[in-house]
Order: sequence, then structure tokens, then C-alpha cells
Amino acid sequence: MHGTESTPRNITLAVTGASGSLYAAEMLRSLAADDRVSRIHFVASENSLRVFAEELNLSGRNNLAEKLLGSPCAKLRVHAPSDIGASIASGSYPVSAMLVLPCSMGTLASIANGLASNLIHRAADVCLKERHPLVLCVRETPFNRIHLRNMQLAADAGATIFPTIPTLYNQPQTTPQMAQQFVHRVLAHIGLAQPGAYQWQADED
Repeated sequence: MHGTESTPRNITLAVTGASGSLYAAEMLRSLAADDRVSRIHFVASENSLRVFAEELNLSGRNNLAEKLLGSPCAKLRVHAPSDIGASIASGSYPVSAMLVLPCSMGTLASIANGLASNLIHRAADVCLKERHPLVLCVRETPFNRIHLRNMQLAADAGATIFPTIPTLYNQPQTTPQMAQQFVHRVLAHIGLAQPGAYQWQADED
């Protein structure tokens, strides 16, 4: 378990229908293990359920987060994507940061253009208007001009575009190691640096 800080963090983790459920699972486990995080708000889109089934052999919405963690987690709060009355849909609720991992191009388009048709879009919109960190881990290749334009719009509005590009300089041997290093970099970006995370050390004369 990681050391505590004076200010507990409420983190929203949204998962959409893009490929990359391994990243989402690793992020959820890291947040659950971090004592600095007091609450995890987890939202999985309808399309993400098919990806979880295909990539991790996890079916259905019931207890999905607990299946990813392997056990119950007291600080976990699961929200349905249709629940626009959830706490994270309000600007008065104190959210420290929101992570969309992976972020589909459809979700990016909705966030970039202010189309809050579900809880993920609305919670992201709230983060932008309240100036809370919003990290969009986009997953697509190659990008077309619409994708690039929407990334520019979202970045101009205050979001961080953080594509799910693994690092190779740490010489990962497995895909879980790639996912872990990526998650460590995202968490460091929002002020939750992880103990033991790989950091590049350049040769110095």
C-alpha cells in the first residue's frame, strides 16, 4: 500500500468501447491500492462491456469492477452510464481528476463538442467547466482529420490528450508490464506518482 497524503483524492475512471481493457483493469487496481485515493467512481459504457468480454473474457455489467479487482473494494462506487443524476454529474461534487481509459473516438467527439448524452460525457463536461484535470487516453490508429480536430478542441477546452502508447525504453517483457508502465505515467501526470515506477535515467558525464 502506498503512503497517504493530507488531501484524499476522489478519482473518476471511465471506460469506453475502445480496445484496451487491460489498461483499464490495471488503472483500477492501481487506484484501489493507493491510500491517497479515498473514492473511485467507476463508469463503464455499454460498448465497453463487449470489449471486456472479448479481451478479458469478462461478461456482463454485474460486479464488473470487482471482477477486475479480484475482490470487493470499500472505496469503489459504480455508476451506470445512464445515471445522469450521479454525484460526479454535478459541479458541486469534489472530484480531483477524471480519467477516460481507454477513450473511444466517439466519446472524444462528444466531450470535445459538449454533447453530454450519458454520464461519462456529462462528468467530463463538469471537469472541464470546473477546471478539474481530465485525461483522455485515446485509442485509435491512424487518426483521421476529424479525430485530430476533436483532440484539438478537447485540449483547447482544458483536457489532456494522453494516447495509449506504451513505452519501450523500460524494456517490457509482457503486455501487462506495458500496461502498468502506461498507467504509472498517467497517474504521475495527475500527481499520484507510483512507488517503483520506471523513470528514464539519462547517462551523465
